[in-house]
Amino acid sequence: MNTNFFNQIQQLDFTGVLQLNISKGAENNLIVSVLLHNEQCGDNAKNLIPPLTFNATPQEFDEGFFQQITTPIQKVSGLMVDMEEFLKQLEEAKKQSAIEKDKAEKAKKEKEAKDKKYKDNMAKVDELEKEGKFREAWIKVPDIADYSEKADEIRKRKTSLSDKFASPSLFGTMEEATPEPPQAEEVTADCPTGTTDEEENEY
Repeated sequence: MNTNFFNQIQQLDFTGVLQLNISKGAENNLIVSVLLHNEQCGDNAKNLIPPLTFNATPQEFDEGFFQQITTPIQKVSGLMVDMEEFLKQLEEAKKQSAIEKDKAEKAKKEKEAKDKKYKDNMAKVDELEKEGKFREAWIKVPDIADYSEKADEIRKRKTSLSDKFASPSLFGTMEEATPEPPQAEEVTADCPTGTTDEEENEY
Protein backbone atom coordinates (compact mmCIF):
# COMPACT_ATOMS: atom_id res chain seq x y z
CA MET A 1 0.00 0.00 0.00
CA ASN A 2 1.41 3.37 -1.03
CA THR A 3 0.76 6.40 1.22
CA ASN A 4 2.02 9.96 1.13
CA PHE A 5 2.15 10.27 4.95
CA PHE A 6 5.87 11.01 5.21
CA ASN A 7 5.82 13.37 2.28
CA GLN A 8 3.24 15.45 4.13
CA ILE A 9 5.32 15.28 7.33
CA GLN A 10 8.26 16.58 5.31
CA GLN A 11 6.18 19.53 4.14
CA LEU A 12 5.41 20.63 7.70
CA ASP A 13 7.45 23.64 8.76
CA PHE A 14 8.91 22.85 12.18
CA THR A 15 12.17 22.82 14.14
CA GLY A 16 12.89 19.97 16.52
CA VAL A 17 11.59 16.42 16.91
CA LEU A 18 7.96 15.62 16.12
CA GLN A 19 6.68 12.85 18.35
CA LEU A 20 3.52 10.92 17.41
CA ASN A 21 1.79 8.59 19.87
CA ILE A 22 -0.99 6.45 18.47
CA SER A 23 -3.26 4.26 20.53
CA LYS A 24 -6.58 2.55 19.92
CA GLY A 25 -9.69 4.05 21.47
CA ALA A 26 -13.35 3.03 21.76
CA GLU A 27 -15.47 2.08 18.77
CA ASN A 28 -12.58 1.61 16.34
CA ASN A 29 -11.34 5.17 16.94
CA LEU A 30 -7.70 6.09 17.14
CA ILE A 31 -6.22 8.45 19.73
CA VAL A 32 -3.30 10.36 18.30
CA SER A 33 -1.17 12.81 20.27
CA VAL A 34 1.39 15.03 18.58
CA LEU A 35 4.17 16.66 20.59
CA LEU A 36 7.03 18.77 19.31
CA HIS A 37 10.36 18.67 21.18
CA ASN A 38 13.09 21.24 20.65
CA GLU A 39 16.19 20.41 22.70
CA GLN A 40 17.85 23.63 21.54
CA CYS A 41 15.30 25.65 23.46
CA GLY A 42 16.62 26.25 26.98
CA ASP A 43 13.41 27.76 28.36
CA ASN A 44 11.71 25.32 30.72
CA ALA A 45 8.39 26.93 29.86
CA LYS A 46 8.41 24.75 26.74
CA ASN A 47 7.46 21.83 29.02
CA LEU A 48 4.13 23.56 29.72
CA ILE A 49 3.06 23.27 26.08
CA PRO A 50 0.55 20.39 25.94
CA PRO A 51 0.50 17.83 23.12
CA LEU A 52 -2.13 18.03 20.40
CA THR A 53 -4.53 15.15 21.00
CA PHE A 54 -7.10 13.86 18.50
CA ASN A 55 -9.74 11.14 18.85
CA ALA A 56 -11.19 10.14 15.49
CA THR A 57 -11.77 7.30 13.08
CA PRO A 58 -8.96 6.18 10.75
CA GLN A 59 -10.91 7.59 7.79
CA GLU A 60 -11.22 11.02 9.49
CA PHE A 61 -7.47 11.01 10.16
CA ASP A 62 -6.78 10.17 6.51
CA GLU A 63 -8.97 13.00 5.35
CA GLY A 64 -8.02 15.82 7.74
CA PHE A 65 -5.12 14.96 10.05
CA PHE A 66 -2.53 17.18 8.41
CA GLN A 67 -4.95 20.10 8.07
CA GLN A 68 -5.56 19.81 11.83
CA ILE A 69 -1.91 19.74 12.92
CA THR A 70 -0.18 22.02 10.39
CA THR A 71 -1.05 25.40 11.94
CA PRO A 72 -0.62 24.37 15.62
CA ILE A 73 2.72 22.64 14.92
CA GLN A 74 4.03 25.70 13.10
CA LYS A 75 2.90 27.94 15.97
CA VAL A 76 4.49 25.73 18.63
CA SER A 77 7.70 25.42 16.60
CA GLY A 78 7.85 29.18 16.10
CA LEU A 79 7.13 29.78 19.78
CA MET A 80 9.99 27.54 20.92
CA VAL A 81 12.39 29.09 18.41
CA ASP A 82 11.35 32.56 19.65
CA MET A 83 11.78 31.44 23.26
CA GLU A 84 15.32 30.26 22.54
CA GLU A 85 16.13 33.46 20.65
CA PHE A 86 14.72 35.46 23.56
CA LEU A 87 16.92 33.54 26.02
CA LYS A 88 19.99 34.18 23.89
CA GLN A 89 19.22 37.89 23.68
CA LEU A 90 18.52 37.97 27.41
CA GLU A 91 21.87 36.32 28.11
CA GLU A 92 23.62 38.77 25.81
CA ALA A 93 21.87 41.66 27.55
CA LYS A 94 23.07 40.32 30.91
CA LYS A 95 26.65 40.11 29.60
CA GLN A 96 26.48 43.64 28.20
CA SER A 97 24.98 44.85 31.46
CA ALA A 98 27.80 43.18 33.41
CA ILE A 99 30.40 44.73 31.09
CA GLU A 100 28.85 48.18 31.47
CA LYS A 101 28.66 47.70 35.22
CA ASP A 102 32.35 46.71 35.32
CA LYS A 103 33.23 49.75 33.22
CA ALA A 104 31.26 52.02 35.54
CA GLU A 105 32.89 50.47 38.62
CA LYS A 106 36.35 50.83 37.09
CA ALA A 107 35.71 54.46 36.11
CA LYS A 108 34.40 55.18 39.62
CA LYS A 109 37.48 53.64 41.26
CA GLU A 110 39.82 55.52 38.93
CA LYS A 111 38.05 58.81 39.70
CA GLU A 112 38.21 58.14 43.45
CA ALA A 113 41.95 57.36 43.21
CA LYS A 114 42.55 60.49 41.13
CA ASP A 115 40.58 62.67 43.56
CA LYS A 116 42.50 61.22 46.51
CA LYS A 117 45.84 61.92 44.79
CA TYR A 118 44.74 65.50 44.11
CA LYS A 119 43.67 66.05 47.74
CA ASP A 120 46.92 64.52 49.04
CA ASN A 121 48.99 66.79 46.76
CA MET A 122 47.04 69.89 47.83
CA ALA A 123 47.44 68.93 51.51
CA LYS A 124 51.21 68.74 50.94
CA VAL A 125 51.06 72.16 49.27
CA ASP A 126 49.23 73.57 52.32
CA GLU A 127 51.85 72.07 54.62
CA LEU A 128 54.78 73.51 52.65
CA GLU A 129 53.07 76.91 52.45
CA LYS A 130 52.64 77.00 56.24
CA GLU A 131 56.35 76.26 56.58
CA GLY A 132 57.10 79.21 54.31
CA LYS A 133 58.47 76.99 51.54
CA PHE A 134 56.52 78.75 48.80
CA ARG A 135 58.65 77.65 45.86
CA GLU A 136 58.50 73.98 46.91
CA ALA A 137 54.75 74.32 47.47
CA TRP A 138 54.36 75.81 43.97
CA ILE A 139 56.20 72.81 42.47
CA LYS A 140 53.89 70.39 44.31
CA VAL A 141 50.68 71.96 42.94
CA PRO A 142 49.12 69.36 40.56
CA ASP A 143 49.44 69.84 36.80
CA ILE A 144 46.42 71.31 34.99
CA ALA A 145 46.82 68.71 32.22
CA ASP A 146 46.09 65.96 34.75
CA TYR A 147 43.15 67.75 36.40
CA SER A 148 41.51 69.87 33.67
CA GLU A 149 38.25 69.98 35.64
CA LYS A 150 40.08 71.86 38.43
CA ALA A 151 42.03 74.18 36.12
CA ASP A 152 40.77 77.43 37.71
CA GLU A 153 41.55 76.28 41.24
CA ILE A 154 45.07 75.15 40.22
CA ARG A 155 45.81 78.43 38.40
CA LYS A 156 44.72 80.52 41.39
CA ARG A 157 46.84 78.45 43.77
CA LYS A 158 49.95 78.67 41.60
CA THR A 159 49.51 82.43 41.17
CA SER A 160 49.03 82.91 44.91
CA LEU A 161 52.21 80.95 45.68
CA SER A 162 54.33 82.53 42.94
CA ASP A 163 53.43 85.99 44.29
CA LYS A 164 54.93 84.99 47.63
CA PHE A 165 58.34 83.91 46.33
CA ALA A 166 58.62 86.19 43.28
CA SER A 167 61.91 88.14 42.85
CA PRO A 168 61.90 91.91 43.61
CA SER A 169 61.35 94.28 40.71
CA LEU A 170 64.12 95.14 38.27
CA PHE A 171 64.33 98.75 39.53
CA GLY A 172 64.54 97.61 43.15
CA THR A 173 67.41 95.31 42.26
CA MET A 174 69.24 98.03 40.38
CA GLU A 175 68.86 100.45 43.25
CA GLU A 176 70.29 97.92 45.65
CA ALA A 177 73.15 97.06 43.30
CA THR A 178 74.18 100.66 42.51
CA PRO A 179 77.29 101.42 44.60
CA GLU A 180 77.72 104.74 46.33
CA PRO A 181 80.34 107.01 44.71
CA PRO A 182 83.68 106.99 46.57
CA GLN A 183 84.41 110.02 48.72
CA ALA A 184 87.59 111.92 47.86
CA GLU A 185 90.23 111.72 50.54
CA GLU A 186 92.06 114.90 51.62
CA VAL A 187 95.44 115.07 49.93
CA THR A 188 98.30 116.56 51.90
CA ALA A 189 101.21 117.85 49.84
CA ASP A 190 104.62 116.48 50.75
CA CYS A 191 106.57 119.48 49.57
CA PRO A 192 106.42 122.76 51.50
CA THR A 193 104.66 125.71 50.04
CA GLY A 194 106.47 128.27 52.10
CA THR A 195 110.15 128.82 53.01
CA THR A 196 111.88 127.16 55.94
CA ASP A 197 113.62 128.92 58.83
CA GLU A 198 117.04 127.98 57.45
CA GLU A 199 116.30 129.67 54.13
CA GLU A 200 115.21 132.82 55.96
CA ASN A 201 118.44 132.84 58.00
CA GLU A 202 120.61 132.55 54.88
CA TYR A 203 119.33 135.80 53.53
